[in-house]
Amino acid sequence: MTRPYLCFLGLATLAVTTLPAADSAVKTKAAAPAPVPYAQILGPIRLYEGDAPGARGQTPKDIPTLTPYPAKAEVRNGATMLILPGGGYGGLAEHEGTGYAEWFAAHGVTAYVLKYRLGSNGYRHPTMLNDAARALRMVRAFAKRDGLDPARIGVIGSSAGGHLASTLVTHFDPAKPHGPTLDSADPIDAESSRPDLGILCYAVISFGEFAHAGSRKNLLGENPPAELVEALSNELQVTKETPPCFLWHTVEDKAVPVENSLMFAAAMRRAGVPVSLHIYEKGAHGLGFGSPGKPAPPWGDQLLYWMKERKFVP
Repeated sequence: MTRPYLCFLGLATLAVTTLPAADSAVKTKAAAPAPVPYAQILGPIRLYEGDAPGARGQTPKDIPTLTPYPAKAEVRNGATMLILPGGGYGGLAEHEGTGYAEWFAAHGVTAYVLKYRLGSNGYRHPTMLNDAARALRMVRAFAKRDGLDPARIGVIGSSAGGHLASTLVTHFDPAKPHGPTLDSADPIDAESSRPDLGILCYAVISFGEFAHAGSRKNLLGENPPAELVEALSNELQVTKETPPCFLWHTVEDKAVPVENSLMFAAAMRRAGVPVSLHIYEKGAHGLGFGSPGKPAPPWGDQLLYWMKERKFVP
């Protein structure tokens, strides 16, 4: 039977059993297969062994997954990036997922694209944050198992995915004691969900004056309470514990005003947290790395420079 998703707890090894012919006079014992790291399995990995907490069904839209894009051995540098595509919390943009993952892998950074649950399918906060936090914990566990550096785990998000990334860098959880009688029996919970750095691309950040109304509605529903709007306006949630961040935006962005990035960067500066802010004059919303006829600013080159400055990559 073919399964559309790979289960996290069920594929630590791939076991193959060879049965000899019934009339064979000589019986040989097959060698045990070597464990296969998850980073070498190209296919979606379920965040949870069973139904995800709060699942509204059992269809693909109810199953959050991670898709790995491993860097080749000759360029792999030990860093890992969790990628949160944008789409207004109503969809997931392919060019901000797979497109980014292939770029990071080419530069030696193992990447994972998260398919998180969406407001268009009936989900609301904190489901999206729970999916992102779970994914970050898993990616850190994968890094430990696969010989990568668990202290170099980044998160990148664009547009509404940038809001989710900015939520994760300001609302992360520490590792939980785990065990049969402790806070959690799940070893993934032993990992912190705090990213070591954040990358926010034309991000939705504020739900105040400069909010993207569609993202806010899909995440929080109609007429959310004021305290929830404030809690998810992430420029108000920056502390000295927020990890360093790289932000870029364009002045021409008509969907998500540039003030979102300006306010977040100002909050980071007040908190004394390292921040690299890049504001470009030209460019529409949602460019990613650009496409024919729609060139993007050279933010990728500047991101590489910044990651090297921070010793995230060599």
